[in-house]
Amino acid sequence: MFVPTVLITGQLLTRAVWVPLIDAWTARELIVADNSRDDSIAGMATRLLENVPIRFNLIAHAMGGFVAFEVMRRAPERVTRLALISTLASADGPAQTARRQGYIDLVESGHFDQVVEERIPLLFPEARRSDEKMLGIARKMASDTGQETFLRQQRAIMSRIDSRPELGKIDVPVLLVRGAGDGITTDAQQQEMLAAIPGSHLETVAEAGHLPTIEVPEIVTPMLAEFLEV
Repeated sequence: MFVPTVLITGQLLTRAVWVPLIDAWTARELIVADNSRDDSIAGMATRLLENVPIRFNLIAHAMGGFVAFEVMRRAPERVTRLALISTLASADGPAQTARRQGYIDLVESGHFDQVVEERIPLLFPEARRSDEKMLGIARKMASDTGQETFLRQQRAIMSRIDSRPELGKIDVPVLLVRGAGDGITTDAQQQEMLAAIPGSHLETVAEAGHLPTIEVPEIVTPMLAEFLEV
């Protein structure tokens, strides 16, 4: 009997990020956490913990990783395995905060679509930026998220704490996954988490960017399945 698996993704993204897993893992209990209604990471973590089984695997993508670190601070005994995809553990520095405030200003001045388009080069490696299928999925996820939810998510990200000091306390199996063409996270950030989390393992996917679960599901879906079933 599989342990239930909770999925939580990042800003301007939806359950579409998880479709390859959902389609492949029909024998698993999968729960897509709601990250749309709270304007703080703490609020997202509270909502997740209140709406999932007592024990669960956690697969967290991007902003979802920030929520996962908060879950591990609050209720580490409830998580059996943790996969962190396209995420990082540090808080924003001044440059990142300024960039995010710029996004907020654009949205509040009626230019939500411009924010979406500016993010495209960060999501995909150069070779995929002309892939109309991928671009269409990314744009639809952003549209389905909407500007009000985006603003809540952006404020949550901006106010998050630095999770690095407590990474050494994580004592469940941890898999780190990053696309080599990710324009949002860096290899250095992955190496930092790898060194700090006891027994963690890093997989770098050469063919992917920030959205490896949908860019190369033929690689990432079995990789995650193997990790959860070991």
